[in-house]
Amino acid sequence: MTANSRCSAAEPPGLETQRREIESLLRECELRAGDSWYVVEHRWFEQWKEFVDGGDQNSSSFPGQIDNSDLFEDLDSYHLKERLVENEDFVLVPAEAWHKLLAWYGMVDSQPPLERKVVDLPSTLKVEVYPVEVFLCLHSNMENVITAQFSRTDNIQSIQRAMCQSFSVPSGSECRLWMKSSDTNCERLRNIHMSVLDTCLSSGMVRTHCDVTDMTSSAQIDAMTSSHQNSVEDQDSYRGQPGVCGLTNLGNTCFMNSALQCLSNTPPLTEYFLQSSYLEELNFTNPLGMKGEIAEAYADVIKQMWSGRHYSVVPRVFKTKVGHFASQFLGYQQHDSQELLSFLLDGLHEDLNRVKNKEYIELRDADGRPDQEVAEEAWRNHRRRNDSVIVDTFHGLFKSTLVCPECHKVSVTFDPFCYLSIPLPVSKERVMEVFFVSLDPHAKPVQHRVVVPKAGKVSDLCLALSEMTAVPPTQMVVADVFNHRFYRIYSDDESLSCILDRDDIFVYELSVLEEQDQVLLALYLRERSHYRDYGSGSSSYGTTLFGHPLLLNVRRSSCTADELRPSQTELSCSETSTNSRSDDTATAAPPPDINHKQPSLDRGDTETCTESHNQTEPRCITDASSTPADNAIPSGDSTRSADANVDLEPAAEPSESTEEEKEENKQEEACSPSPPPNEQPAKRRACHKRRKSLFTIQAVNSNGTTERGTGEGGSAVSFSSLTFPVNESRFSAAQPYVAIDWDPDMKKRFYNENEAEKYVKHSSMEVPQQQATVQLQECIELFTTVETLEEENPWYCPVCKKHQLATKKLDLWSLPEVLIIHLKRFSYTKFTREKLDSIVEFPLSLSNGEPPSCYDLIAVSNHYGGLRDGHYTSYAMNKDNGQWYYFDDSKVTFATEDQIVTNAAYVLFYHRQDKMRKPTLANPSTGPAPSRSANDITSCKDDDAELGAASYVTMETD
Repeated sequence: MTANSRCSAAEPPGLETQRREIESLLRECELRAGDSWYVVEHRWFEQWKEFVDGGDQNSSSFPGQIDNSDLFEDLDSYHLKERLVENEDFVLVPAEAWHKLLAWYGMVDSQPPLERKVVDLPSTLKVEVYPVEVFLCLHSNMENVITAQFSRTDNIQSIQRAMCQSFSVPSGSECRLWMKSSDTNCERLRNIHMSVLDTCLSSGMVRTHCDVTDMTSSAQIDAMTSSHQNSVEDQDSYRGQPGVCGLTNLGNTCFMNSALQCLSNTPPLTEYFLQSSYLEELNFTNPLGMKGEIAEAYADVIKQMWSGRHYSVVPRVFKTKVGHFASQFLGYQQHDSQELLSFLLDGLHEDLNRVKNKEYIELRDADGRPDQEVAEEAWRNHRRRNDSVIVDTFHGLFKSTLVCPECHKVSVTFDPFCYLSIPLPVSKERVMEVFFVSLDPHAKPVQHRVVVPKAGKVSDLCLALSEMTAVPPTQMVVADVFNHRFYRIYSDDESLSCILDRDDIFVYELSVLEEQDQVLLALYLRERSHYRDYGSGSSSYGTTLFGHPLLLNVRRSSCTADELRPSQTELSCSETSTNSRSDDTATAAPPPDINHKQPSLDRGDTETCTESHNQTEPRCITDASSTPADNAIPSGDSTRSADANVDLEPAAEPSESTEEEKEENKQEEACSPSPPPNEQPAKRRACHKRRKSLFTIQAVNSNGTTERGTGEGGSAVSFSSLTFPVNESRFSAAQPYVAIDWDPDMKKRFYNENEAEKYVKHSSMEVPQQQATVQLQECIELFTTVETLEEENPWYCPVCKKHQLATKKLDLWSLPEVLIIHLKRFSYTKFTREKLDSIVEFPLSLSNGEPPSCYDLIAVSNHYGGLRDGHYTSYAMNKDNGQWYYFDDSKVTFATEDQIVTNAAYVLFYHRQDKMRKPTLANPSTGPAPSRSANDITSCKDDDAELGAASYVTMETD
């Protein structure tokens, strides 16, 4: 018996007690360094909450055992998937809450608990969901690599100890650790007392090379040290174009590299740092600043990038400083380049603010004064408190006009801005991909692509699908299928925003029944294990879900234990056909179609054992022309095939009955209909002896597990509490679920899993989706459109003396030397998160009238991919030679102007034409970029996991 099995045997308290205890622990438990918290799969936890909120111990929302399967890349290594999101993919619970849940529900066998420690990081306490994975190896044997995990609070010495222990390094040997980055640069980790966090080690970045030599071989070690420091690039001898320099990816830091490349190619800011002007303006006393540390770290990166001596720079110190002062950028998760840019501009401004003591300034109302006068006053007031190179370069003024809807009071203010965040026109329609499951038992599921209103309801989805299938929307039901079960069955009036693009949505066609008293029956497929699970405290078989679940429209009178049992054994006297195939696969009678007529769950639908008019002996109906693959069992022809075989129990070859089969025969004979009076008992026994059930029927909960208190063949199949007809309300908390439990041998013999997973594509899937295209000017106009304030953010009207939902309009009053435009591609609402992939056609020269409103594009930050993953790169024009380059972390290549406008463009940098100076160098000829094979990253894919896998730490011993 496993520990998990022991835990599952504990009797939990009442649902209200469970809810109260766990909620109390989640609410009151604080993060403390060193404490353990546990990772729990979000869907399971949400189902548990629904279960305990329902107040019914036998609720269909019973969550079953704790199952974290969806969090793992595979179930062999139990390695966590990358980029899991808290409260979307998983939840964190304190140790006490975890142990309670484990004792009440148990855990899926063999799964390890995901225990994680609370670490004390700079300025924050955090549960370390992803420890740092480090590759360790000897310098003398690079092929023998060991993976070890370390907390970010561990010091380098702990890595050294683990390395010595793993490779049996002799005691007394002198060890030297080297960190090898993705572009093959090596850095000596001299201070073994520094933390993993401070050295910016990330998963996949550390490989320890260890040389074990005599103490007299120090010269050899020094030679190797020198070669490591210079790296294979021999950067001391390299001379290249200043600014044309890559940035090493430290592990999911492409967002930072993209922002840095854009700022690096902003001429006024870069020249300010290259000329060391910042040294005289560092502000070490500003309480809003970072004591000059961010400015100094940024200056160091810029000077290296513009030295012309490096193919690529490792911004490790800069990354560390950013993490110290902005905890959201700690660790190595993917972040937003615009968010990093916003933090960096603000941090540089405060570190370089020439105003040492900010005075208090009381703002005056416009009070009817001319806009020009009010604007100049606002700008003067802003500069009295904020005066830096960032303000000089990037700050402009908005004109904000508010109008009270009641008294029509007009309030005009002028507010500074550092960049524009402008919205993209959002389509009112949405494209969804769904699978339609027809009533036709031989039809495979069909994948459709439908266009629905973005703010529509599930009924709109059914209506759109109806136009393609000619099936009335009233005969459709929509469900989210997850792990072979229904994660959610939607009602017609639910919002489509509840359905995410990544959900597997199935739309089932329902049969039309004349009776009003109908039930929407959910049907699961399960495979029984060969052995009973005596260890769990019951004698029932263990089961595993498989295949696609089904939804059926059936009469309520058919959904009882009495109706299910007889229909389950009606075919118990089917004999093997004398004409059966040589491979011993028995033929069987074609099953009744429960979708198009009265369901075969009802008693007496099919007469199987009948008496021949010409014979005195009973015979069993067989059809030598029909095979199990065609008629008897679910196969690739349809996920619906299972509907048509609820009654089927085909014959099998004669064999000796086991004790378990004898017991089953007793139970089945007890509930079988009475045999014809002239049937001979010996013949009947022989028929039962040959028969082996294809499957049995069991009432289950929505999770696909047997209801509590209901064993195999139990009597809890009762839906008498349901009173609604299907056509009025097809869904309720008491949604009935039934499982067909297959015998393993029968499943292997008759169920074709490969065929069952197949589907066909509708012609709508072949139609290419039109790429939406908008003009930059449209986005700016949308940004300056009049809007009404939201209820969460009202305006206090000084005339009405109360908060009002005023109308607001923003206008661009004065523009800065460098205009940064952030395209708001990421949309977040209460229910949805999406990325807008529209192509924004932005000009290389932006003009809004006469100078100084004319700008030239100088840099673009790009984002490829979706919300939860992706990759950042950048285009930028070198200030010295006017050539465009494409920066992809360490890789730098030539670019042309026609490559720049793509649907990946995220942040745009424009430089005012009257402030630009002509390039001092000739534009290099276009063609292949200089060869940099040691630094090249050959893919723009979801980036950073691949990049990290190529980086290491080196260790050597004397």
